[in-house]
Amino acid sequence: MDDHTLDRNTGDLRRIEVITGTGRRRRWSAETKAQIIAESFTGEASVSEVARRHGLRPQQLFGWRHYARSGQFGGNGGDPPAFVPMITDGATAPASCAAMAGSAIEIEVAGLIVRVRGRVMAEALVEVLAAVKRAR
Repeated sequence: MDDHTLDRNTGDLRRIEVITGTGRRRRWSAETKAQIIAESFTGEASVSEVARRHGLRPQQLFGWRHYARSGQFGGNGGDPPAFVPMITDGATAPASCAAMAGSAIEIEVAGLIVRVRGRVMAEALVEVLAAVKRAR
């Protein structure tokens, strides 16, 4: 909201800007930060665009990304690594587990790459990823 007042000394009008709002720091939950960071890594938009979309300065998002890459981001509160949603190009899923036998995924954790081929129990994979993270 703008207001105009008369400066008594010069007789000129002065513009005064009234800022409303709390004027305090925003607190982002770890879950919200993790979602924004994940969105910034998709490559669909630049980091600056993602930051502006969420009302952040790009420098702040770059900082969050740096902490996430170095393992200093407490997004999961010290729990073992959690699985994130997989983004696909719309291709259909394999018809059977036999089709998945030859498939493989690569997961980068703390600068190391873990390759997984075939079927693996989720609990075992979580334990491996946690051990890799602790080793670094």
